[in-house]
Amino acid sequence: MTACSKIEMSGRESFMDQKPRREFLKKAALALPIVTAADSAEVKAEDGKAEGEAQNVPAWQGRMTAPDDGKKYGWFVDTRRCFGCHACEVSCKSENDVPLGNYIRQTTYQDKGKYPEVARLFLPMSCQHCEDAPCIKVCPCGALHKEAGGTVAVDYDICCGHGSCVDACPYGAIYMDPVASQAVKCHNCYHRVESGMEPACVPTCPAEALHFGDLNDPQSRVSQAMQRAEDDDVELVQIRVEKETKPRMWFAGPAAAEIEKKLPREGQSFSPESYDIYNWQEVDE
Repeated sequence: MTACSKIEMSGRESFMDQKPRREFLKKAALALPIVTAADSAEVKAEDGKAEGEAQNVPAWQGRMTAPDDGKKYGWFVDTRRCFGCHACEVSCKSENDVPLGNYIRQTTYQDKGKYPEVARLFLPMSCQHCEDAPCIKVCPCGALHKEAGGTVAVDYDICCGHGSCVDACPYGAIYMDPVASQAVKCHNCYHRVESGMEPACVPTCPAEALHFGDLNDPQSRVSQAMQRAEDDDVELVQIRVEKETKPRMWFAGPAAAEIEKKLPREGQSFSPESYDIYNWQEVDE
């Protein structure tokens, strides 16, 4: 058989192979449903509806959800024990390289009474790590998110320095770094917590006024401290609950109610002006 004959036979075999397939496709085409213009429009409408529903999901929703680790980190501050040594601030600055004039946490004070019956109240404050954190919602670059245990943290690889988080925080707990132009806040020292340690401020406090840990664990330090306070009929309060952010910091003692009005608000940050000597004349009778 010549080469030409082989090519011709190959072509015939190829055609014969395609013939049954063509018959199958013809039968399959007859079995397909007829799609009308109305049907097509209805499908498009359903697709548009599904797409619209997807678009209605807030972009921050995923970042508001903490990893499913079964933990719920929170704080208990016993202001009855705090005597204003500022050790928590110093340890925080040292641990996180906080520049002069800026604070991740700050202790605000208020004098009460009239000499010689006078007292000074102290209120250690930091990020409340809100369950419904407004800073996460307004962050345009998606840098603010929930870490393990619900810790609200900043991803510095993508923080653009927009500053909207500062405007949204009802506790003034975020500041813009003057060099990096990025948002800085308390992150529960998660680099320490991951290693089984507490945030730097907690073991530094000589009065043991600060307690941190897993609120879901009844044996944790924070849970036991809160339980002891409740057993002693001490009321546990939170600050600015009307903001509906569901903060995860509780306070014992009168300082929270007395000093709340002096704390920074939306668009503000902890400031060295809080320690201004001229504030010493501000006394509540």
